[in-house]
Amino acid sequence: MSETPESIAPPVRGTIRTIMRILPFVRPALPRIVLGMVAAMLAALVSLVIPIVLQSLVDGPLSQRDGTQIWPAALAVLVLGVFEAALIYARRQFVLTPGTHVEAALRNTLYKKLQDLPVAFHDRWQSGQLLSRSMSDVGLIRRWLAFGIVLLVVNIATVLVGFVVLFFWSWMLALVFVACSVPLWIYGFVFENKYSVVARRSQDQQGDLATAVEESVHGIRVLKAFGRGRHSLEKFARQAEELRGTEIEKARAIAGIWLWLLLVPDVAFALCLLGGVWLASTDQMTVGQLFAFFATATILRWPIESIGFLLSMTFDTRTAIDRLFEVLDEDNPIIDPEHPKHIDHPVGRLTFDDAHFRYQDSSVQFPDILDGIRLELEPGETMALVGLTGSGKTTMTALATRLYDVTGGAIRLDGVDIRDLTREELRRHIAMAFEDATLFSASVRDNVLLGRPELAGGGPDADAVLAEALDIAQADFVFELPEGAETKVGEEGLSLSGGQRQRLALARAVAAKPAVLVLDDPLSALDVDTEARVEAALRRVLATTTALVVAHRPSTVQLADRVALLENGRITAVGTHSELLATNDHYRFVISSLDDDRQTEAEEVNA
Repeated sequence: MSETPESIAPPVRGTIRTIMRILPFVRPALPRIVLGMVAAMLAALVSLVIPIVLQSLVDGPLSQRDGTQIWPAALAVLVLGVFEAALIYARRQFVLTPGTHVEAALRNTLYKKLQDLPVAFHDRWQSGQLLSRSMSDVGLIRRWLAFGIVLLVVNIATVLVGFVVLFFWSWMLALVFVACSVPLWIYGFVFENKYSVVARRSQDQQGDLATAVEESVHGIRVLKAFGRGRHSLEKFARQAEELRGTEIEKARAIAGIWLWLLLVPDVAFALCLLGGVWLASTDQMTVGQLFAFFATATILRWPIESIGFLLSMTFDTRTAIDRLFEVLDEDNPIIDPEHPKHIDHPVGRLTFDDAHFRYQDSSVQFPDILDGIRLELEPGETMALVGLTGSGKTTMTALATRLYDVTGGAIRLDGVDIRDLTREELRRHIAMAFEDATLFSASVRDNVLLGRPELAGGGPDADAVLAEALDIAQADFVFELPEGAETKVGEEGLSLSGGQRQRLALARAVAAKPAVLVLDDPLSALDVDTEARVEAALRRVLATTTALVVAHRPSTVQLADRVALLENGRITAVGTHSELLATNDHYRFVISSLDDDRQTEAEEVNA
């Protein structure tokens, strides 16, 4: 299995230290959680009072055969039982709601962090791992706060108080009971070290399995087209089998501690019964005291037995918190400046000033993908970016909106280093349309107006911007959808064709009304006629907007005022299409390869 960020072992922390990391999220809920603990503790104390009443009942009215005193004692037991039930109900009411608030706060914080982290982070992490953290792990933390921590604290306190009560009835029998419980505490520490490792592996494997499901669902068309469904199933079955094996290992670890939790109390009960009968027969202990001792011991049995699964739940929660903070602790190198600058009226001059870029990894030294890019786009100019596959064209477009940051040099908008602008302002001035068009599970309107949040409420202005953007992108097919622009597209827009998705993505970029428009071959899925209509409409936008266009087709080059030739991470020539054709051999080679690709596409369409 390859080493991924989620499979690397985290720093070892103690359980309490790890759990304390969620204290800032839990603090608003602490008063009600503490009240829940108090209610649960009172309920436990009430249950320990019942044996005292039973002792007085056995040694008093029952031994004296006085029926008139039985009913008051029975009524006292009934009242105590009802009071205990009311306290248990109060405990649930106190802790359930604040647990959901903490869960929501954790999930919202994680989602905000994921939105803020750079693309480089998402390149490294599997989406299934992030999904399992945001759903399974956060849900486990909520259940532990509402149930696990309360019962663990209360049950341990109940056991300690119960041991004191047992000593009150008989110090000899209590000593036997306490001595028998020592192996439980010893095994508890052994269990923590063993179980924590297995729990972490299980939760990571669940994330891997979620990734496999997500990939197979998103890629179902490819799997079906190539008949690889069985192969995908076999791979999934192997991962599921690994998870099953880990879960069995977890079950064995839990079974081990349950063996001790069930065996030790039974042994203690047997020894205490023998000792208690002997003490009662020698008048060192009354029958009522013996009865109360075993009633108290019986009450303590559940708290003792529950420690096993409460400990396993606590260790699972510790692992969940570790996994959650692996994401929350991730450094984000692409941040807003402390004292941002502003561009009130951008004109759209985009400058690459000796820009360098290489992927950052502490364990691997990557070469420069872009090696000293120098290029200036004048306001209102359309610059086509041409180069062979792997020359760095897409990387250049990603740097303009800080999806990645340059590792050397600078990129400037109207003379301002884009790192001196807030990311929100930068991306308001520069919009992108990608070759791989992604739409969201929302209406066409919401997808197209994504970059114009001020138009989210609708109205005449929103309708006008939407209509103009759809017209420029030649996306009139929208009006033929069942509900027009209000039609909800499927997940990632897969209910639409590739060309339809690209046109809506282009409309989204146009609707943003940016000062600079960055187009990463956004017309690759269009047929010849549709492409020509889109290009003709685009000229109206490009006449007043600075544009950097990655060109994979000669027709796209025709949109440009100038062309930049990118070769091995460097701009080697800049000029008009005609000038470069006349003076640059490599440019002619690149254009001829684009011509060959376009001819092949045309032949496929005609066929």
